[in-house]
Amino acid sequence: MHVPVMPDVAVKYLDCRPGGIYVDCTVGEGGHAESIIKETSPGGALIAIDRDAGVLEIARAKLEGYKRNVRVFNSNFTELKEILKELKISKVDGILFDLGLSTFQLEDRSRGFSFKNDGPLDMRMSENISKSAEYYVNSLDERRLNEVILQYGEERWAKRIAGAIVRKRGNGEIKTAGALAEVVRKAIPKSKRKWRIHPATRTFQALRILVNDELGALERALPAALGLLKDKGRICVISFHSLEDRIVKNVFRDYSKRNEPPLFRILTKKPVVASDEEIERNPRSRSAKLRAGEVING
Repeated sequence: MHVPVMPDVAVKYLDCRPGGIYVDCTVGEGGHAESIIKETSPGGALIAIDRDAGVLEIARAKLEGYKRNVRVFNSNFTELKEILKELKISKVDGILFDLGLSTFQLEDRSRGFSFKNDGPLDMRMSENISKSAEYYVNSLDERRLNEVILQYGEERWAKRIAGAIVRKRGNGEIKTAGALAEVVRKAIPKSKRKWRIHPATRTFQALRILVNDELGALERALPAALGLLKDKGRICVISFHSLEDRIVKNVFRDYSKRNEPPLFRILTKKPVVASDEEIERNPRSRSAKLRAGEVING
């Protein structure tokens, strides 16, 4: 079962109120969505979006008891404006982005998101994405692999890992998550193999970002979302690595300085992190950072 990260904190910063219209742009298995719809009853409306059709079915089942107040869309959050236009909604009261993977995605062997499962090296969040991680691992040249792993994974051993991948390809394509994880592990010097996290973590992160255009989608979606908030409307973003958090921080900062007087107010001077109690209960919340803001005279 998936445990949502900081659900109470997210609801607090969204300032969920009865009768309001809220959007969960990454509904996943529906944990945050359920908290939002409870806080906005009676009369509230939730628009639930996810690009992953498989995980969206779990959310539908979870939110079945609230279906009169929930509209579900199998779409990328970059299409939020078009979704609201279809619903004849011009502005909403709050928008949530939770950028983490769901338990369903991580534990489904066929998806290839986790190095713990020796399934196909896929990593696609949507069936509409044509090229999987297997394609990139086996087709990118060493220079480009190094760039991807260094830029998107912030991996200090990127050059060694890229070289090891190319050498391994000489003996046949790398087709599974487990096989790639082993190549990465062996590429790192033995003297440096004292890991706080699995040695393949950053490489898998880099490939997942590449496959799903995660950073590009976020850079496009955040400004669009800010333009769809009512006066006093709130936005809340939960990110899980520094590249995502940097984009959120920069967009929020830029919008808060864009006008005089400002039309956007940052509510979190520093990112909010999970409490020790939550981390103990849900270890995946350890890397989460939450930032929130409010539109003024939107």
